[in-house]
Amino acid sequence: MQISSRFTMAIHMLAAVATFQDTMTVSSTVLADSVNANPVEIRRIMLQLSAADMLDVKKGRGGIRMGKDPKDITFLDVFEAVEAVGNDELFHFHEDPNPACPVGANIHAMLDDKLYEIQKVMEDKMAQITLADILNTPGVSLPTATK
Repeated sequence: MQISSRFTMAIHMLAAVATFQDTMTVSSTVLADSVNANPVEIRRIMLQLSAADMLDVKKGRGGIRMGKDPKDITFLDVFEAVEAVGNDELFHFHEDPNPACPVGANIHAMLDDKLYEIQKVMEDKMAQITLADILNTPGVSLPTATK
């Protein structure tokens, strides 16, 4: 299993905005340069974070600012904003297990609860970690991060 890079890119973008918003005009170009990613992908993620009120994006030269305090943004908030998890299910089942096979006929009964339990543990842990936590990582010194 692998969560797409949108999640870590979104965390990176939020950390950059929190760090630079008071010292420079943050734009999608600034974020694309920091993340070292395609500006189109950055703008897509930026729109998702804005829709979730984590970023305040002003048109033109207005720049990008934090929409919420970093201590109020959890990893789970970011994950839910940028990852497309259908039906709130992290694990995607293969489409057509063979109903004539005893394993295929029972695979959902054997796995569904366990996979949900794994997802729940991950979500609970993600809900405990905030953007402020990473901005205050011991041994890392950011210029002017909003903590």
